[in-house]
Amino acid sequence: MDIYQHFRKEEQPFIDQALSWKERVEQTFQPKLTDFLDPREQQLVEMLVGLNNPELKLDKHGGGSETERKRMVIAPFYEEITDDSFELTLLQATYPAKFITIEHRDVMGAFLSMGIKRRKLGDIYAADGLIQIVLADEISSYVTANLTGIKKAAVTFEEKPFAFLKKKQERWVEADKTVSSLRLDTVIKEIYHISRKDASTSIEKLQVKVNHKVVDDNKFQLQEGDMISLRGKGRSKLIAINGMTKKDKWKISVASLK
Repeated sequence: MDIYQHFRKEEQPFIDQALSWKERVEQTFQPKLTDFLDPREQQLVEMLVGLNNPELKLDKHGGGSETERKRMVIAPFYEEITDDSFELTLLQATYPAKFITIEHRDVMGAFLSMGIKRRKLGDIYAADGLIQIVLADEISSYVTANLTGIKKAAVTFEEKPFAFLKKKQERWVEADKTVSSLRLDTVIKEIYHISRKDASTSIEKLQVKVNHKVVDDNKFQLQEGDMISLRGKGRSKLIAINGMTKKDKWKISVASLK
């Protein structure tokens, strides 16, 4: 059976990578620590490795119970996995919030300008004069030594225990919708209460992401569990596909971040 038929075409390279991780652990009996993965990638690894695989153990950690981006460990079933197995560091810095505003994208831009790959970074918090970043241990000292300014603010990052990690204050509001299809433009029209034309324009202008990746195809077919974001309108997710109505429309459950 072709395993790819169960997944989107654009996910095939990651599927190949995840299967190679699984195979290497099975052959070498050595644990595999991944870089930071987004929620969809974590889901794919869980599906491919198997949460109930009798030969392998799988766990994930991003620094806190509510972190979104996480590293995963694939290990032989007898291997012990602890928090230290994920090799995570929490760095923290402050800035004068009275004089400057620093947002998530500002911190991200500063890190990427240093040549650091996104996959080495976990969740980022930036608000009210505080910046926190979860990152891989191996780049911690480099970041501490070299990242001394974000926008026009001088910053000094210091390592902190994960007990200091700020919890996300998120509120998701769920709703049931009926849509004529599972096309991206059709679904975001309903979720964000915009016209079909505006939905299409937003997609064409690369303002829409599905599972953290820009999608430029109006006909893109959404699946259960997909995370959606529309620039300027916030984030949402397709929680469930609940079948068809008598008029051949899709019944779906969605949630919007307020």
